[in-house]
Amino acid sequence: METKNMRRFLVLSTGVAVVLLVTWLHLASFPNKEDLNCSLYSGWCTSKNRFYSSARPNPIKKPSSPTYDHQSEIPQHPLDPLTIQEFNRVKTILASHPLFKSSSRYTLNSVVLEEPDKKLVLKWKKGDPSLPRKASVVAVVKGVPYVLTVDLETSQVTSQETGSFSGYPTMTVEEMVGVLEVPLKSTEFNRSIIKRGVNLADLACLPVSSGWYGTPVEENRKLIKVQCYSKKGTVNFYMKPIEGVTALVDMERKEVVSISDNGQNIPVANGVNTDYRYSIQKLNGELRLLNPISLEQPKGPSFIVDRHLVKWANWEFHLRPDPRAGTIISQVKVRDPDTSKVRNVMYKGFTSELFVPYMDPTEGWYFKTYMDAGEYGFGLQAMPLDPLNDCPRNAYYMDGVFASSDGTPYLQPNMICIFESYAGDIAWRHAECPITDLKVTEVRPKVTLVVRMAAAVANYDYIVDWEFQTDGLIRSKVGLSGILMVKGTTYENMGQVPDKEYLHGTLLSENIIGVIHDHFITYYLDMDVDGSENSFVKVNLKKQESSPGESPRKSYLKAVKKVAKTEKDAQIRLQLYDPSEFHVVNPLKKTRVGNPVGYKLVPGATAASLLDPEDPPQKRAAFTNNQIWVTPYNKTEQWAGGLFVYQSKGDDTLQLWSNRDRPIENKDIVLWYTIGFHHIPCQEDYPIMPTVSSSFDLKPANFFERNPILGVPPNFDEDLPVCKAHKSA
Repeated sequence: METKNMRRFLVLSTGVAVVLLVTWLHLASFPNKEDLNCSLYSGWCTSKNRFYSSARPNPIKKPSSPTYDHQSEIPQHPLDPLTIQEFNRVKTILASHPLFKSSSRYTLNSVVLEEPDKKLVLKWKKGDPSLPRKASVVAVVKGVPYVLTVDLETSQVTSQETGSFSGYPTMTVEEMVGVLEVPLKSTEFNRSIIKRGVNLADLACLPVSSGWYGTPVEENRKLIKVQCYSKKGTVNFYMKPIEGVTALVDMERKEVVSISDNGQNIPVANGVNTDYRYSIQKLNGELRLLNPISLEQPKGPSFIVDRHLVKWANWEFHLRPDPRAGTIISQVKVRDPDTSKVRNVMYKGFTSELFVPYMDPTEGWYFKTYMDAGEYGFGLQAMPLDPLNDCPRNAYYMDGVFASSDGTPYLQPNMICIFESYAGDIAWRHAECPITDLKVTEVRPKVTLVVRMAAAVANYDYIVDWEFQTDGLIRSKVGLSGILMVKGTTYENMGQVPDKEYLHGTLLSENIIGVIHDHFITYYLDMDVDGSENSFVKVNLKKQESSPGESPRKSYLKAVKKVAKTEKDAQIRLQLYDPSEFHVVNPLKKTRVGNPVGYKLVPGATAASLLDPEDPPQKRAAFTNNQIWVTPYNKTEQWAGGLFVYQSKGDDTLQLWSNRDRPIENKDIVLWYTIGFHHIPCQEDYPIMPTVSSSFDLKPANFFERNPILGVPPNFDEDLPVCKAHKSA
């Protein structure tokens, strides 16, 4: 597709969709695919840790930022992502393979590192010979999916067994862009748009994954739906839906299967005052509520990044971008203050899948049940982070290098940032009260390390943080912001709505309804607490009645521990009135006083799916049936919705793996946890949403002999920068 046509369309995905317009660097910035080759345009393969702000277009240079030439990068660690040279090598090897030589009709839906065997990685030490480098390739040739392993040393290509599971691989950007032309070639579709008073030049059309509902039309066809908006008068076209017009498109044949045209009486909202850009808002006068604030570090940050290895305080871990998961944290280790030894905590952690179902069963909405990682690629939707706003001063930026559908590598700049955070929080404190006659006040500030990625999945923005604390705690947090997916309506005021009519959401402004929906984010957590052989322990708090004459108290709480023997023992739904703690312990390692070392999962605010288990979207997203799962480690079981999620039937999910009820006691186990949100939109979410967040913690539980930050010093005046106070007039 020519560049001018790329810019003509918007591509969407997810709890809405995903806008791939000019933001897709490798498509919108280059006139043809050859230009993606770094040997031709090496400037695009060099990162200078650029700082760009939409509010301040001039780059802010950070002298201490290293310059990486991705073109000449060499892997330093077995888990380092594929390099530019390796991507090009994979492309060359596949070009000569019979499977691809015999057909020009193929796409490479995924090209990523095939991780070496876990046992080999755990044994590997810096200075050892490199482990064999291999690429895992998901390709579709003549409509048939293949999973291939490409050995970069021997050039050997082997095919992996994918089983008889349903579904298609993650869509490529080119597929999403290409499908948008199809309905616009339809006279019927264009007539439906024009009838609503919308100029075709003002269209912003979005490809929406269609799910799976067991209808005859879905059999052996990869389908997608296209819906459109008007961008006339505002950049916030999401607030101007063309309600009731939906095209069902065959992605392989590039043809319209059917067109739904309902709601012709529903006007397109006017979009007044919906443009959220600073350049527009400041015309109405800035809302200056605060003085500028910044974390200053005169001696520079305390962390070190060596390509993909991060070291900070008592932590070290491996970090890499991934097109499907977004951010992958590996080989997480913490230093014990008593022994100075570095101890294993987690082998691998990442966002496995997202599920975003909208709660409107009508024709233009029932299918909006997005699975962002498996359908669209969570990492593919990651946008360059905005310095000073997404990440503070002294942040370090890491680029992603991914492959386009023909295997050509491209750069996803400033995809991840790393920074230290201090919000005035307290790590620990104690002050003695006067009655003890002890004048003691001891306080320690809390400084944390944050690894951040922000994925703009069309209208929704997900801010994903991994936060490390010096006391050994790891916090994973998800923030939701961006723009609501709204529905057009004839109503301008709630007084017009009949008492018995249900809107499936909230009337936010004239002619638009914010539809109720959920967000579920499921994490894969391969815990290796002081080694790979771990057990899962549910510590249930039970009310214990006091015996007659035992105590003036009638009851107290008793902690009852139960070790999960098999997977079904660890299928857990959280219950407020049946509280428990959830520990991952190493039964072979004990503290000085005899407790097994461990970490515990501490859930934050969350929500459960209320959909019928037999509802097709819920069958596909059966991984949300419980908040906690534990499975034995299996290299092939990483994606909670299955390897092929697009149009899947739910026959390869975490639920089905766990139902095998395999042994998990004293095994190499994987912990799964789901963060959930119910979202009933309100007017404060309009026209752009303030961020709402939730999180969970992985917290030491008898892992250390005592408080691991007991010896951390407090702050003193002489340690801190001296800044002049602003003098009031």
